[in-house]
Amino acid sequence: MQRIAVVGAGLIGSAWAMVFARAGHPVRIWDPAAGATDAAMAVIGARLPDLHAAGLISEAPGAVAARIAVAATLEDCLDGADHVQENGPERVEVKRETFARLDALCGPGVVLASSTSGIPASAFTEGLAGRARCLVAHPVNPPYLVPLVELVGAPWTDPGVVARTRDLMARVGQVPVVALRETRGFVLNRLQAALVAEAFRLVRDGVMSVEDVDACVKDGLGLRWSFMGPFETIDMNAPGGVADYAARFGALMGGITAEQAPYDYDAPTVAAVDAARRSMLPREGIADRSGWRDRRLMALAAHKRGQPS
Repeated sequence: MQRIAVVGAGLIGSAWAMVFARAGHPVRIWDPAAGATDAAMAVIGARLPDLHAAGLISEAPGAVAARIAVAATLEDCLDGADHVQENGPERVEVKRETFARLDALCGPGVVLASSTSGIPASAFTEGLAGRARCLVAHPVNPPYLVPLVELVGAPWTDPGVVARTRDLMARVGQVPVVALRETRGFVLNRLQAALVAEAFRLVRDGVMSVEDVDACVKDGLGLRWSFMGPFETIDMNAPGGVADYAARFGALMGGITAEQAPYDYDAPTVAAVDAARRSMLPREGIADRSGWRDRRLMALAAHKRGQPS
């Protein structure tokens, strides 16, 4: 089994450690912040029994946790690693510094992947001697429950490195997708940004309440989107498939998008949406509700695992 180094032990780092460890890989995890790895191991210890109870891991939680070791130093974390998953702060200068250290410390055959949510690899790897082995592997939070991983190389990333990473991600139970070129925010965030911006606009313009907009997705679009993407969805929404859909609804849908000017997250609308959400869920309840979300995702993941694709 390939050895995995997880650099950065926040929510995403601890989640990645579980993804790799449950697939049988030995993992070392490190973070420069005092207490971060202790907190990560506590999260891992709490989540693995939930995954076991949901039928998403067959081994005893302790056996999976035993594959995850805390490293005292970055050098110790990287020793013998075949793949490095970096999960540091979302600041380009920090990424540059971190990847310079990773490139200097790791042998030439080690893949260096970043979990960044929106910084392209070209922004922090250009000057590296080993830049060809660097790429973005952007997960969806939490990756141990939502399997999609976007693989996005820089213009100089070796296609073989992308292929190796795609194979690794597939083998550990993720669903890797490959971007053919860099775009701002990558693909998943661009799709999400379009929907979230329209949701804010509908509230701003007095079209619908916050609660009802959420219902349109969770009790409408989201039910189909939990097992079909947008193209497959519209392919089923007209007797003749996509071409027929475009002929029937293209003018309507195109007219809608023509009205959708860029949205700048204006402060009054953000405040109104936040107030509406806080009336439904006090801020101190967010953590507990996040746990509820994870348990619902576990149930959905277990259901999808048993269904034909």
